[in-house]
Amino acid sequence: MRRAVLATLLITAALVMPTNAAADPPDFAQNPGNADPDATLLSDTVLDRSALYFVSYDGIVNNNSFQQDAVRTHAGYQYAAWYTDSRNAVVGRRPLHGNGGWQTVTLPHELSVDDSHNVISLGISPVDGRLHVAMDTHNSRIHYVGSTEGLASRPAAHPWTSEVFGEVRRTLGDERLGSMTYPRFVVTPQGKLQFSYRTGGSGNGVNELAEYANGTWDKLGGWTSATGAWTAPNGAVSNTRNMYLHGLTYDDNGRLHAAFTWREGDRSVLCDPGGLANHDTGYVYSDDQGRTWHNGAGETVGVTGRDPVAVDSPGIVADPLGPDHGLMNQESQAVDSTDTPHAVISYVPGRFTRCVTDYSEQRAEHGRTFHLVRGDDGDWTKREVPVPPDSTQRTQLVFDQDDNAYLVMPKGRIVAASAASDWTDWTVVFDRPGMNAFGEVNVDTSRLAADGVLSVLYQEASAGTTPSPVHVADFRLG
Repeated sequence: MRRAVLATLLITAALVMPTNAAADPPDFAQNPGNADPDATLLSDTVLDRSALYFVSYDGIVNNNSFQQDAVRTHAGYQYAAWYTDSRNAVVGRRPLHGNGGWQTVTLPHELSVDDSHNVISLGISPVDGRLHVAMDTHNSRIHYVGSTEGLASRPAAHPWTSEVFGEVRRTLGDERLGSMTYPRFVVTPQGKLQFSYRTGGSGNGVNELAEYANGTWDKLGGWTSATGAWTAPNGAVSNTRNMYLHGLTYDDNGRLHAAFTWREGDRSVLCDPGGLANHDTGYVYSDDQGRTWHNGAGETVGVTGRDPVAVDSPGIVADPLGPDHGLMNQESQAVDSTDTPHAVISYVPGRFTRCVTDYSEQRAEHGRTFHLVRGDDGDWTKREVPVPPDSTQRTQLVFDQDDNAYLVMPKGRIVAASAASDWTDWTVVFDRPGMNAFGEVNVDTSRLAADGVLSVLYQEASAGTTPSPVHVADFRLG
């Protein structure tokens, strides 16, 4: 079997626990399983041998989980973005059929600061075929370019030169959005492009939406609240916070899913100042393209631009967890072919400590990954994945055509579980330390949906500020 060539580990007996359970899971037994998923490496291509490299906030600017997207596919071409060693933003493309290789364009913008938040995100508006690029922002105004019409819908008809992109602007089109962080693009099933971003800062910020139609951008407004009193288990009260998204994902029926964590602005909610003031995994959805938000029971809990989702909105907690476990923000989410939402979270379980005092060190040593899935009754089930991430970094979640789940963990290791087992038979299906991938990676979910191939964008680990190669590795799943 192909797993004999790849590094393997088969651990089944993953504990199933309701999300309101307080008990810690026992050790996992190693038993033979019947998992169907597999990951076969097809190719590993270097895009840039000297990409910009520095570490800040435990991350690098060319690979962060909240990029949506750094690599994506449309109309038979794949696109990727990164910063090269000159600090310039680069956008590449390649045809997925035939023998054409990667072509690159250097945009007239240099990264303004050594901050791993200041990522590049790509979006494509299917109606007019424009490629949109948002970049270099952390509590600052956006840097944005949009391509000529038809570049992405008729790629072979357009040369890949800097002339196909407009000037770099500090607005989204003509729309002034103010200082922002975490730019994300998402496409509705109807082909409408939307833009998600946070205004304000960590512990005191608002998630907002904008929408692209008829060649122009319009601001829809904020849909989360930064204010309201929240009482921690230690009795401290915080009055400001921000919602960190695990993603924004449309299913085939047009429902927009959003899993998230909260971060409190008042760090007195922590048992120790070395912790991370994140708590609870929440979930809301929208059936009108982000205008109205509902909890799992279908009750309205927010209206964009008018009545935001708040920390005390009823019925939005999917998995309760206090702020003393180093719960990571902005991990990952996905929906399967039945439109069921799933999320991946990671934190330090209570069997190791109930008071994280150094979240970076303790997450690397004791952090564990958990898979959450929403049942037909609206309740969530949580299972610990019996493969520790051994990293402070985040994991990406995708599904193959048979609804087998794949976790692309830090450093490019892939762990999978079969739908037939209800995602309990977690197995390492790919592990190649020689890739030398730094921490988090980015995945192309659009290509996976189109042809069953998972493209993983990663950068090699380096030292200090020494540039290192950026790659795209392609895997056949299933």
